[in-house]
Amino acid sequence: MSGYVGILVSDPWLQNQFTQVELRSLKSHFVSMKRESGKLTLGDLPAKMSRLKVVGSENLTDQDRASFIQDLHPNLDEDVDFEFFLRVYLKLQAHATATTGSGGKNNSSSAFLKAATTTLLHTISESEKASYVAHINNYLGQDDFLKKYLPIDPSTNDLFEIVKDGVLLCKLINVAVPGTIDERAINTKRVLNPWERNENHTLCLNSAKAVGCTVVNIGTQDFIEGRRHLVLGVISQIIKIQLLADLNLKKTPQLVELVDDSKDVEELMSLPPEKILLRWMNFQLKKAGYKKIVTNFSSDVKDAEAYAHLLNVLAPEHSNPSALAAKNPLERAKLVLEHADRMGCKRYLTAKDIVEGSPNLNLAFVAHIFQHRNGLSTQTKQISFLENLADDTQISREERAFRFWMNSLGNSTYINNVFEDLRNGWALLESLDKISPGIVNWKIANKPPIKMPFRKVENCNQVVKIGKQLKFSLVNIAGNDIVQGNKKLILAYLWQLMRYNILQLLKNLRFHSHGKEITDADILEWANTKVSSTRSHSRMNSFKDKSLSDGTFFLELLSAVQPRVVNWSLVTKGVTDDEKKMNATYIISIARKLGCSIFLLPEDITEVNQKMILTLTASIMYWFLKQPVEDRPSGISDSEGSSQLETISNSTTDDSASESSMEEHGNL
Repeated sequence: MSGYVGILVSDPWLQNQFTQVELRSLKSHFVSMKRESGKLTLGDLPAKMSRLKVVGSENLTDQDRASFIQDLHPNLDEDVDFEFFLRVYLKLQAHATATTGSGGKNNSSSAFLKAATTTLLHTISESEKASYVAHINNYLGQDDFLKKYLPIDPSTNDLFEIVKDGVLLCKLINVAVPGTIDERAINTKRVLNPWERNENHTLCLNSAKAVGCTVVNIGTQDFIEGRRHLVLGVISQIIKIQLLADLNLKKTPQLVELVDDSKDVEELMSLPPEKILLRWMNFQLKKAGYKKIVTNFSSDVKDAEAYAHLLNVLAPEHSNPSALAAKNPLERAKLVLEHADRMGCKRYLTAKDIVEGSPNLNLAFVAHIFQHRNGLSTQTKQISFLENLADDTQISREERAFRFWMNSLGNSTYINNVFEDLRNGWALLESLDKISPGIVNWKIANKPPIKMPFRKVENCNQVVKIGKQLKFSLVNIAGNDIVQGNKKLILAYLWQLMRYNILQLLKNLRFHSHGKEITDADILEWANTKVSSTRSHSRMNSFKDKSLSDGTFFLELLSAVQPRVVNWSLVTKGVTDDEKKMNATYIISIARKLGCSIFLLPEDITEVNQKMILTLTASIMYWFLKQPVEDRPSGISDSEGSSQLETISNSTTDDSASESSMEEHGNL
């Protein structure tokens, strides 16, 4: 969502009247109002604005609003654009406050937003802030660039100042998922100009989405302004991803000790990391003879008894009998933390955090314990279960890409595993509705939790029906295939959904006045034309062209759409595998830095995964066509690009060259 507000509101005065989140919420309501009747006039506003709960206007009638608006603007047939709407909103707010005697300072539209969104209700937990600061100091304290700012004092708000240049968050993402961001793409001058700072935040947000963070209601300006609850929300997600990174069978095959047979292994693999951590904790507590089952990281651990038993099992040499004998939970929690200290675990929470049941901090505590000492067997006979499980790297990579893409849509359901979490059809219906609003018949949809299997089939049947309506290739696919978790069919559906999404975005952006469909061939031809406009001889023959593996073509394409984004002194010749990977990592990072929300991995470029190559090319095209014509580099003019694409838009393309993978949604 980089630059989102700049696109919404060009008037600096209006920008200063609202926060980023407020503008986005108001924009959403404005679009809904306009969609109801196809247009929005001044005469429509009194009734429609009554739903907004404008500050102080609870006692105003529709007639009061209408009279006030008509006094301001007698022509009630006049069309209302978004900025006009905001001005009327602010004037009505001031009028309502004065009329009802609410008094007080005009605090923009915060009261409305408290009713309309939960974002502004978030409070800052000083304990969580202190924990995250300790984590940052521990993992980034020796970073060459950041060490002049670290350690951060948790008792101050220095954290929110340091994040304003975007470097710290980019580095933190790389700690959580090493190699996500090519640090050559981070702007690390001592003093950054606003453009460079914005690039860092754009890179951070797109990279955060690419590792599984949900950042739907966050824009670059929120970081630049140091909006504390949003900054902490992103940091919390990044740290959580890092702490739970080992809770899967690929990283920790010893986890098979938690199950009895291969069928249970498959079930274990489908669980989200938090559930695996709980299962591990209960597995160890059972050894200790602890009778209760821990089902959460809040109320079930507040008395610290489970922790005392857990640490006694994992590190009996450091145990203190007083911990179990203690009558006071706070005293027991203190003894537990002393035990953890003797084990060498970093302390990121206090005894008070334990007894207050802070879910984020308790989760972090248990995850740290697991990372430091998991107490699982390394016997190879138990790991033999894993040999029977298919290890399809390609399927695994595509599942990851689709999962993060779907989570970036902002659905109510967070996807941990597409093969499991899509089986009831609900998340797919939500995604379809986001991509093509109104296409889902919610009257016949079944909302989770769904106990009856046939209800899941009903949802999935609608998913397949809509897919056919969108002209997806769904030969011999039925709703029950999704319910059964058929991996290849689910991936095939998701790829077509993602591809449909980007083609529609491009069509709406570039061809809304022509009504022409966009094809893969259009995207291919656009990319080749852009590169040739720079007098380069590089060419992409198809999305599976093996010459693309060295990255040169995409570096030239990125340079063509924004000449200053590629630092050619950092580019390798792309001859060896290592050089190819370095180029691929750089390509992904600078594309995200521009504003492309992409979910592929460097291997997708070096191995020329045709589906991922299509999504990369399309996302660069989408970003370029969104730019104002006057901001584009010299090359193809807008009209030339239009005629070029119109010429080829009737051509066909080999869909087998792109029949099963991914692209992004509206943020592309």
